[in-house]
Amino acid sequence: MNGALRPGRPFPQGASWDGDGTNFSLWSEGAERVELCLFDDDGAEQRIDVRDRTAFQWHIYLPGVGPGQCYGYRVHGPYAPEQGLRFNPAKLLIDPYAKAIDGSVDWRAARTLPYQQGDGEDADLEIDDSDDAPAIPKSVVVDPSFDWDGDRLLGRRYSSTVIYETHVKGLTVCHPDVPEHVRGTYAGLASEPAIRHLHDLGVTAVELLPVHHIADESFLIYEGLSNYWGYSSIGYFAPHAGYSSSGTRGEQLGEFKQMVKTLHAAGIEVILDVVFNHTAEGNHLGPMLSFKGIDNAGYYRLSPEDPRHYMDFTGTGNSLNSVNPAVLRLIMDSLRYFVLDCHVDGFRFDLAATLARELYDVDRLSSFFDVIHQDPFLSGVKLIAEPWDVGPGGYQVGNFPILWTEWNGEYRDTIRDFWRGKASVADFAQRFTGSADLYASDGRRPVASINFITAHDGFTLADLVSYNDKHNEANLEDNRDGADNNRSWNCGAEGPTDDPETLKLRARQQRNFLTTLLLSQGVPMLLGGDELGRTQHGNNNAWCQDNEISWYDWASVDHELLQFARRVIRLRLSEPVFRRREFLIGDEVRGSGLPDVMWLRPDGETMDDEDWAHDAHALGVFLNGQEIPTHDRDGNPIRGDSFLIFFNAHHEPIEFSIAPVLGCRWTVEIATEPKLAGSGKPRRPRTRLRVPARSSAVLRRG
Repeated sequence: MNGALRPGRPFPQGASWDGDGTNFSLWSEGAERVELCLFDDDGAEQRIDVRDRTAFQWHIYLPGVGPGQCYGYRVHGPYAPEQGLRFNPAKLLIDPYAKAIDGSVDWRAARTLPYQQGDGEDADLEIDDSDDAPAIPKSVVVDPSFDWDGDRLLGRRYSSTVIYETHVKGLTVCHPDVPEHVRGTYAGLASEPAIRHLHDLGVTAVELLPVHHIADESFLIYEGLSNYWGYSSIGYFAPHAGYSSSGTRGEQLGEFKQMVKTLHAAGIEVILDVVFNHTAEGNHLGPMLSFKGIDNAGYYRLSPEDPRHYMDFTGTGNSLNSVNPAVLRLIMDSLRYFVLDCHVDGFRFDLAATLARELYDVDRLSSFFDVIHQDPFLSGVKLIAEPWDVGPGGYQVGNFPILWTEWNGEYRDTIRDFWRGKASVADFAQRFTGSADLYASDGRRPVASINFITAHDGFTLADLVSYNDKHNEANLEDNRDGADNNRSWNCGAEGPTDDPETLKLRARQQRNFLTTLLLSQGVPMLLGGDELGRTQHGNNNAWCQDNEISWYDWASVDHELLQFARRVIRLRLSEPVFRRREFLIGDEVRGSGLPDVMWLRPDGETMDDEDWAHDAHALGVFLNGQEIPTHDRDGNPIRGDSFLIFFNAHHEPIEFSIAPVLGCRWTVEIATEPKLAGSGKPRRPRTRLRVPARSSAVLRRG
């Protein structure tokens, strides 16, 4: 430090460097005293009393302190767990607003639990006064400057979006063409081989599993595992240091920004999976890393009857208290920071129903939605909800408000069931056309539905068609973890097989799923690696597997599947009939002579009420490219080709007839059975097309 200490300012929160020194500001309503702790490169600590407080913001300005300075806080106050108060100045705390965090929790270096060693549910009642600074990651002052060179948010329409859910490390850690020193990092994701793969595949956005700084659970470390998925956030402004190739004293922030900039230059948006529903501090017996020691009663939802314990809507031991204005401000500040300072294009909110709980119930008019909707920046980015949590009434698919899109769990379940012969054609048609039953009544559109069949949580696509049961033994929980009802079908053999017919069926089923997903109305989300045939060997809960179980195996790529995925994505993005912005109505509005959609029996006749009620496993759909009711950005009517799609989920081949009214010439564009795909000859009206068992065919008119 150079010069006298100054009072500083209450806002902005966190550590803000101005070129001469750094302003520090920390919110705590219940604290009696706050110490700012500076650390040198050897770990030596200097403690400075923060004496000024404004609106519960404790603030100070330190001249001469700049980027790279490591720091933390010690917060004094009563330790009274029965009252929800857990202040313990022996425990070093991470700044909730830190823009960079150096290191991971070293569980073996010191006791991070704020209570004395003991067993049982009452162990937390006696305070522990041992210093845990050696175990705690240090907050870092950063230089916020970055040359964006004109970069800005891409602002792509949902209707033109194809999302690719992926993991920063998993995508490139084994990629042979990515330079070894950047594999598994932000720079690796921005490398030429990774960008080329995403560009050639045709996806328009990457949805990254959590990149907020992660704290692994201690029990995982002792088992030799780690929290690979990253749903264990401890720093909502800090890109996870473990994904940095350039350093962890603020360099990770610049590398993250460069990744965003490079992806944008390739036309790819960046969506972050954010975890504002809980933190890494667990329940009342969990560690003290940040929020719990700064203001436990402010940051967390405590039981009104017993404030020693937490309300847990997330299954993790705690729930952030988004009803508290200070916590809601932290969430909003984090979102704005990543949009305005890091140019992120949108967010997927993990267990979003938790954020919408005012007291107990999920409320679509909650303050969280109000502040999002009135924000001039956040209201214009992509907002994707995982519309459930584990609390009462937590399943809220279809109930989020305007501006929000949702992971459509109903879509996933129905499409999985249809292709194993367990769902009705009526349910299939509802999901294929955008789930109007869920989204149309309150003015939302097909793009409100984020359609997916697989995601990080569950089987990969290859495993969905290869396993009936989960095989999670590597998680060391005796295969008890993970979902039991996967709606999967192994096609006749559990796991690996060398039976050629089983392998052909599995390949066809994967193509069926991709065709359905990518040609459905709504917004498709592809699980990264599914296009490669990636397997987790039956593990449907690989959250703790930072190893070959989760990493992409670039040495075993299914090249035929990859080429197929590329072809279907190109078809989707080139033809507006698959990307409608309004729901299909079954009527004619543009004067083409045919309705916008027709549902057909295999004999070519239109489906009637009796057909919809029948337990059939096959149907056809005509999509009219001349009956799109919207206009392009220049105000011109949108027109495109028309398509006929035949779906056969039956175990035997079915012959489909092409009705004369639909047009005089049809060509197979895509077929999930290779022999049918290669036929190529034009089809005339009344022609019967034999669609093999468990396959689909897409025909283009003209």
